[in-house]
Amino acid sequence: MEPLSHRGLPRLSWIDTLYSNFNYGADEYDAEGNEEPKALPEGSETMPYIDESPTMSPQLSARGQDSGDGVSPTPTDSLSTGGERDAGKGLEMRKLVLSGFLASEEIYINQLEALLLPMKPLKATATTSQPVLTLQQIETIFYKIQDIYEIHKEFYDSLCPKVQQWDSNVTMGHLFQKLASQLGVYKAFVDNYKIALETAEKCSQSNYQFQKISEELKVKGPKDSKENHTSVTMEALLYKPIDRVTRSTLVLHDLLKHTPADHPDYPLLQDALRISQNFLSSINEDIDPRRTAVTTPKGETRQLVKDGFLVELSEGSRKLRHVFLFTDVLLCAKLKKTAVGKHQQYDCKWYVPLADLVFPSPEESEHCPQVHVIPDHELEDMKMKISAIKSEVQKEKANKGQSRAIERLKKKMFENEFWLLLNSPAIPFRIHNRNGKSYLFLLSSDYERSEWREAIQRLQKKDLQAFVLSSVELQVLTGSCFKLRTVHNIPVTSNKDDDESPGLYGFLHVIVHSAKGFKQSANLYCTLEVDSFGYFVSKAKTRVFRDTTEPQWNEEFEIELEGSQSLRILCYEKCYDKTKLNKDNNEIVDKIMGKGQIQLDPQAVQTKNWHMDVIEMNGIKVEFSMKFTSRDMSLKRTPSKKQTGVFGVKISVVTKRERSKVPYIVRQCIEEVEKRGIEEVGIYRISGVATDIQALKAVFDANNKDILVMLSDMDINAIAGTLKLYFRELPEPLLTDRLYPAFMEGIALSDPAAKENCMMHLLRSLPDPNLITFLFLLEHLKRVAEKEPINKMSLHNLATVFGPTLLRPSEGESKGHLTLASDIWSHDVMAQVQVLLYYLQHPPISFTELKRNTLYFSTDV
Repeated sequence: MEPLSHRGLPRLSWIDTLYSNFNYGADEYDAEGNEEPKALPEGSETMPYIDESPTMSPQLSARGQDSGDGVSPTPTDSLSTGGERDAGKGLEMRKLVLSGFLASEEIYINQLEALLLPMKPLKATATTSQPVLTLQQIETIFYKIQDIYEIHKEFYDSLCPKVQQWDSNVTMGHLFQKLASQLGVYKAFVDNYKIALETAEKCSQSNYQFQKISEELKVKGPKDSKENHTSVTMEALLYKPIDRVTRSTLVLHDLLKHTPADHPDYPLLQDALRISQNFLSSINEDIDPRRTAVTTPKGETRQLVKDGFLVELSEGSRKLRHVFLFTDVLLCAKLKKTAVGKHQQYDCKWYVPLADLVFPSPEESEHCPQVHVIPDHELEDMKMKISAIKSEVQKEKANKGQSRAIERLKKKMFENEFWLLLNSPAIPFRIHNRNGKSYLFLLSSDYERSEWREAIQRLQKKDLQAFVLSSVELQVLTGSCFKLRTVHNIPVTSNKDDDESPGLYGFLHVIVHSAKGFKQSANLYCTLEVDSFGYFVSKAKTRVFRDTTEPQWNEEFEIELEGSQSLRILCYEKCYDKTKLNKDNNEIVDKIMGKGQIQLDPQAVQTKNWHMDVIEMNGIKVEFSMKFTSRDMSLKRTPSKKQTGVFGVKISVVTKRERSKVPYIVRQCIEEVEKRGIEEVGIYRISGVATDIQALKAVFDANNKDILVMLSDMDINAIAGTLKLYFRELPEPLLTDRLYPAFMEGIALSDPAAKENCMMHLLRSLPDPNLITFLFLLEHLKRVAEKEPINKMSLHNLATVFGPTLLRPSEGESKGHLTLASDIWSHDVMAQVQVLLYYLQHPPISFTELKRNTLYFSTDV
């Protein structure tokens, strides 16, 4: 194979600065959550963009200086000037990004060539009487390398002339799109990577000839480099394809940043970035056993496999810990508080050798401390406070307010977010040392718990020995944590840079279609999780498809997003064995069959059409579709064009037509919920299947005689969802547009007597159908809240669900009330929740008493 050259291209070597120079700002926090964090010193460098989704391999985002790519870092600060906003500078930046990437692409192809070089002679000897390796071993070690080489050789040959003959009309988005579309080859390589490494290691130990070959592979230097060859090990070269996907993804991000939105390349690069990010989120976790290692005093290598922030329940209180999983030990640490500028260190709280680590069974869990769950309304209150502060920060920035005021607000926001991060997790993850002590972490999602459990169990399959660390060994190991850690910042939004994506706010519609790849029949269902406020929350669950290898759910869900950036899908096998059920409500005993995650790219998701996708997980493929509706679009109340149905029709029209005081749909849905759904966990909060809700909507609109039969057979969450949808689609809110400003003013009154007079007068001012329906709903919601110990729905939870639905003004009236789309818990929404909560907490309100009482209050509203 001929060596590649740039054919006159300048070898720009600043690429490593963009993608490898990770000098992180010191993240100073108090792990106990007691004191305020210190601000970063001025001039601290921050990390450039990288996909740090919770499931992404930590090693994929860790770039060492020993990468062997032969590309030296050069500062980029001089390139990042305000002038790049104009088109000419932007195009020049594109050329610089591409030139740097092309330089590293040449090195990558030379590395692949070096890896392929011994393959042919090894194959030739495989059929002789004295083979170095068998054909099977050769196929395993060099799996997909030839395909990857051909893909990148073609990409390089197509891109090189375009960069050489650069002008403003050059397009190359289609080349990156094609490269991204071939990532399936990389998926196959990654899935085989661990076996390839193990096979190469075994062959090196058993065959001296192969050991000599694999220890010193010659990589050609670039044409204009003084070095003709460099010696690299086979292990290092086998890592290069994994490293390359990360770099390509980062380059796509920078190309997009410097490509005008109206450039023909822009949508193609967006698509390539979406595919690449989804790929990075889906590939296996423990694929880099090399860059995260520390040598023990005995000369052995101990590698960091995974690390992250977890909440530990210690001595009855929640503590934020940084947990490090090494190849043979789990270490729990907290960051010591140090003065600004001083080297930071971790303090080891405890460690458990993996040989001694066991996961207690449900029956043994009683020996662990019980979980104190923070009431939902306290968590929701804190979310409101955080969002209110976000609004203030944005207003200060828009008004070019003082930086001190903004910093004070950000500090307050961090404190609140930290509290939320510490207090929201409730799923127990129990660790037991077989020599004695047990430990309890609290996690926010079953996905995260499964990741930690699986990572530990994979390592425990190896021949591990029990040990006790000496004080020196423990000091060395703890000292290495700061350097080796891959998760650097507490996952709160106040740690994000201003130009980072704030995530999506609005509603994500997801249809879970089907799954295949199961080896035997099982009772299967899926759950959906999204991230918000720095942690993941389970939002929806399909029905259980019984005794099948190919479940066909075809269920649609509407999921509210609060600054979300990722969607996770978990596939479970349902456990019907009552003896295995844990008495701890938060313990999930169903078996996870597979799990996967995709990035919610705003550009890709925000279209009117459904976007179909597949998540691959442990050999299982789950097919789903999704589309996104922004919050401002979902706030619109659209009157029905036909006045024959009930949805989108004024409540006075419906009650008059039905000759009833409360619409039939409201009475029937409430009756059904009280009959069989009042003890349902999360009633009114958990999404019903959207297709079921639409079916009920159609039946009520048509006044079909089969309504009662259909209601009795329908899932209760769908019935609850239909009631919410009815109120949401009223052409004006139940509490009316006219009275909305007065409700907002009334709830803000400080004097209890004045507030009581005002709030009762406002109810009295409602039209009779609206008032009677509101009081009917109010009493129902109070009855639901009485079952809070069982259904987990407090008055506050119900106010949060129904408040905006009953009060949010229609489009024409709401222009003055809507804030930024990202401000989901705006001041208005907070007030809407408080209005409903006021009436829910009020003693019973009678329609006749209300109308009879005359209060000394102005009749003008």
